[in-house]
Amino acid sequence: MKKSAKLVLGGVSLIIILGVCIAFLIYQIINGSEKLSGKQESIPSKSRSLPPLNSGTSDWLNWRGPGYNGKSQYTGIKTDWSKGLKILWQVNYLCQDQNTASWSSPVIQGNRLIVPGRDEKNDLVFCINSENGELIWTGRYQAEAGSSHGPGARATPAIDGDHVYTFGRSGDLVCWRLLDGKMVWRKNIKEEGGEEPQWGCSSSPLLLNDMVIVQGGDKALVIAYDKKSGKVLWRSMKGKGGYAAPVPIFINNKEMLIIYHGTGISCIDPSDGKALWTVPWETDYGVNATTPVISNDIVFHSSAYKMGCQALRISEKGYTVLWKNKALEAQHSDPLLISDYLYGYSGESIRNSGQFKCIALSTGKEMWSTNQIGQGTTTYADGYLICLDIKGNLALVKPEPSGFKIIGELKNAIGEVKSPAWTVPVLANGKLYIRYLQKLICYDVSNNAE
Repeated sequence: MKKSAKLVLGGVSLIIILGVCIAFLIYQIINGSEKLSGKQESIPSKSRSLPPLNSGTSDWLNWRGPGYNGKSQYTGIKTDWSKGLKILWQVNYLCQDQNTASWSSPVIQGNRLIVPGRDEKNDLVFCINSENGELIWTGRYQAEAGSSHGPGARATPAIDGDHVYTFGRSGDLVCWRLLDGKMVWRKNIKEEGGEEPQWGCSSSPLLLNDMVIVQGGDKALVIAYDKKSGKVLWRSMKGKGGYAAPVPIFINNKEMLIIYHGTGISCIDPSDGKALWTVPWETDYGVNATTPVISNDIVFHSSAYKMGCQALRISEKGYTVLWKNKALEAQHSDPLLISDYLYGYSGESIRNSGQFKCIALSTGKEMWSTNQIGQGTTTYADGYLICLDIKGNLALVKPEPSGFKIIGELKNAIGEVKSPAWTVPVLANGKLYIRYLQKLICYDVSNNAE
């Protein structure tokens, strides 16, 4: 009896310990900040002179690039990766201190690269010379921020001529002068009844006509600000904010907005913010984080948590569901549309497993699925997909509906990676930019690269 009692008590103790460990792991996933690893540097001195503003032939000015579709306009990329890729420069100071994780991807106009960062008390914005990696200017403002997956920005900035707009995780929308980093105006969604969602404001700002538009949530689900003054032009809808960027769509030459929020996908008239229609789509966690894909009058969207995906045909008056299935369950990795086929990751982005798939947009039919590359993010340039898995490995993939075709690989493209590498790679003017927490690496992927 005594031996049996000891065994029972031992088993109970083991169960309790396992339960505590699992509870702590869940807490860290939901509320913790990924700790920095690898080389960390202090913020360097700024360059002595301000280089003049210029433009490149294939700039990347906003989230998902010039067409809001994840496609670079650059042509002539290097496809032979057998001898690796040349690093032009790198920095290791975007996140200061340990618990300051920030995930935003950079935007590039000519010699100006803008990327957000964070220290213990402040949201940071860095302007780096894209040609040589020198720091041009730094912007900062004090902002209290939650710790879930770090206090730093998730949203990607947007450049408009001689200004750039950033959106912090706690809801600060800020306009900066691109030349020298002078703050022009600063607003917060909470001033309009907005509310920071559990994992932080992540809706990259959309510049449309004279407006800059973000998701606010709660009493101001969508907010449009005057891009010159910061004055609120309209507020639209109420409800739980999502994590996806607004995207524009033209139907019969009429401009409309697609908003993927916490409980569905909605169409809004951008002239006054009037909601035209809403399709309910709510996950267990209220997370709709992938950018909707637009193809003429078809809108495709996808979520994880066993939700799957859906294609809608829309008009000014409403929508019809073309198809709905679970062929693609994208958590926060955006699919790409190439010649009427969708390419993207399906599964949870925290594990380096899952599937990379090809889906027919018109029917939802799965053309193929592979686990030859790890879970990650992808961008498109010059006929190829550049895929970065969460362990920091790069793959060059030829998108073809007939089957998965890998052209080249670059292992350990980031170096030491302990937390998931979630930030999507960006390609502009022949350079590939990879951001991982405090680190930003610039690779030469042009045909002239050695």
